[in-house]
Amino acid sequence: MSHDEEWFDEEAGPVVRPYAVTGGRTRPTNRALELVALVTTTPNGRLMSATLEAEQRAIALLCHRVQSIVEISARLDLPVGVVRVLVGDLLDAGLVNVTRPARSSDRPSAALIEKVLDGLQAL
Repeated sequence: MSHDEEWFDEEAGPVVRPYAVTGGRTRPTNRALELVALVTTTPNGRLMSATLEAEQRAIALLCHRVQSIVEISARLDLPVGVVRVLVGDLLDAGLVNVTRPARSSDRPSAALIEKVLDGLQAL
């Protein structure tokens, strides 16, 4: 078996180690991307997708419609850590937008919601 054949599986196709895809990085630069963070390709990302590496191009094409980090991972069969790093790179380059999920501290209190409901019922 030659050296090239060691990294090829008939059913799976070429095998590339995750660290090779991310350049050895395990975390996105300067940000934490939650599993449920929503990713959409920007207009610039749509234009630039042809010049990206294969995995980044796949993410940019997939995210023409809103996808979460975990959905990208599942649909492209990539480890979540790899997707986080690649999405972080795309975000840094302005090729995708990421909407982070609301935190419980960002939501109105139950007391405020009750007051709003009371006010609506009074109408």
